[in-house]
Amino acid sequence: MLIRTVSRKILFSITALLLAAAFTHAQEAIQSKQYPKNQFRYPLDLPPATAGSFGELRPSHFHSGLDFRTNRRTGFPVHAAYDGYISRVRIQFGGFGKALYITHPNGFTSVYGHINGFTDAVEKYIRDYQYKNQTFEADIAVPIGLFKVQKGDVVAISGNQGASGGPHLHFELRDTLTQETINPQLFGLTIPDNIPPAITAIGIYHLNGNPFSDKTPKEFLAVTGANGNYRLLKPQVLNISGNTGFGITVSDMNSASANRNGIYSLELKLDGITMYTFAVERFGFDQTHAINAYMDYPAFISSRRWVQKCFILPGSRISLYPQSINRGIMAFNDDALHEVQYIVKDVAGNTSTLTLKVKSSSAASSSTLEKPLGQLFRYNQKSEFANDKVKVTVMPGNLYDDLDFVYSAMPAKPGALSVTHRIHNKLTPIHDEYDLWIKPDISLGAYADKAVIVGTASGSIGGLYEDGYVKAKAHAFGDYYIKLDTVAPVITPINIRNGSNMQALRAIKLRMHDNLSGIKSYTGKIDGKWVLMEWDYKTKVLSYTFNTDIAPGKHTFELSVSDSKNNVSTFTAEFNK
Repeated sequence: MLIRTVSRKILFSITALLLAAAFTHAQEAIQSKQYPKNQFRYPLDLPPATAGSFGELRPSHFHSGLDFRTNRRTGFPVHAAYDGYISRVRIQFGGFGKALYITHPNGFTSVYGHINGFTDAVEKYIRDYQYKNQTFEADIAVPIGLFKVQKGDVVAISGNQGASGGPHLHFELRDTLTQETINPQLFGLTIPDNIPPAITAIGIYHLNGNPFSDKTPKEFLAVTGANGNYRLLKPQVLNISGNTGFGITVSDMNSASANRNGIYSLELKLDGITMYTFAVERFGFDQTHAINAYMDYPAFISSRRWVQKCFILPGSRISLYPQSINRGIMAFNDDALHEVQYIVKDVAGNTSTLTLKVKSSSAASSSTLEKPLGQLFRYNQKSEFANDKVKVTVMPGNLYDDLDFVYSAMPAKPGALSVTHRIHNKLTPIHDEYDLWIKPDISLGAYADKAVIVGTASGSIGGLYEDGYVKAKAHAFGDYYIKLDTVAPVITPINIRNGSNMQALRAIKLRMHDNLSGIKSYTGKIDGKWVLMEWDYKTKVLSYTFNTDIAPGKHTFELSVSDSKNNVSTFTAEFNK
């Protein structure tokens, strides 16, 4: 039911207002609970400065911790933030690269990512696991109490491993029971900060009862100001009618670095009443993709514009909205003058405000519902589309709002075994995945097991041929078609060839690349025995570091690489050590 007047909004929102008050009493930061502030220490012995803030907007996720700066260097001692035991270690190609998890007796777990190395005992434990299981990537649950630590113990060395943009330490504090990640600054691990957030633009979305989409009429207005006080670049009374949502482009800095980071909280008030609240206190990792519901996803994809929407899509399930009235959507239809105010804070309490004057109009008091052009997909129901060539199935929880789903067939691309199927458009996000089945336009015959579905934006998404279709899980809408992958991966040696003298070298180095379905597995052997090959995310170099197991003399090195369609390449070379 639409709320028709401000007075009715007040009448129907007493409960919501009481909830808002519960989140704001006697504290600078909007938060649902208090956290221990005198237990955890900073993980580095450097003056605390960050390159990334908790909850900061990143493509497809909220940043899950604090990125502590390490002066563009690696090799600093990383200290246990509190007493506890090492409960998990992880080695991966991307992501954190190398990460350490410490569980503490106070109900929290600290996480240290992008590190270069562990203590000698933990390094040996990991290496034994890798050789026993013949794997480089490892996610190891460490037995309770095997590696006990005390607050301040050196547990790792800072680094630049995995998908990092430069040397730093990624640090998290998680709820051990739920594994929700929590803003570390709420535990007293604060960063010097006396700079209020900077507002650069606002957005106005004319919803009028329709689902939010790339077709939603909207306008962006430039903002000017400084030191926490902002106004429209062109001061004016905004004439707005009907159901409306607002957005904002905003960033924050602290006093310890020049990086532009994310804000902590955002409130939107209508005539002094808080209609919407956002706060980066804590969230679960199953929620992090819902950043695509929080931001104006179409604006980001089409123009890389970061706009934070101040209204909640019905299918968005994240814990970063502690309060809202009517999901933050405001009804302007009473011919009155209203005041809309943004209140933006960082976690230190520095505040910026922007106030708008809005002239409401009853001229468009009724919703102007748009007639669907295609097939209506409900965000909370299983939705399906099918014709004789393609099937699409989206399960509940993967759309953030109802969708006017549109399909079209495009000409086939060179080498494709089907036409190009335009599955809606790339401007509508998917939270997780949906089922995509495409029927080949010709018989695949003996090559059926080599078929993959390819997205023009994503590349191969894999595929299994079954019941006359190539079936895969897609993570985005867009253009898709079928191709065959019959080409084996390419192995390029860097410092080894047949007959090489490796006496003065510390490692064997190679690169591997696949043209379509992607590397699935690789195995390195010396004299027929498995050896640990480490794959670096940034350089894409695959390397084996010599150890004492390799005796002086002649040896045979072999690397076998398989892609996801079981095309295999092998490189073999004899060398002297």
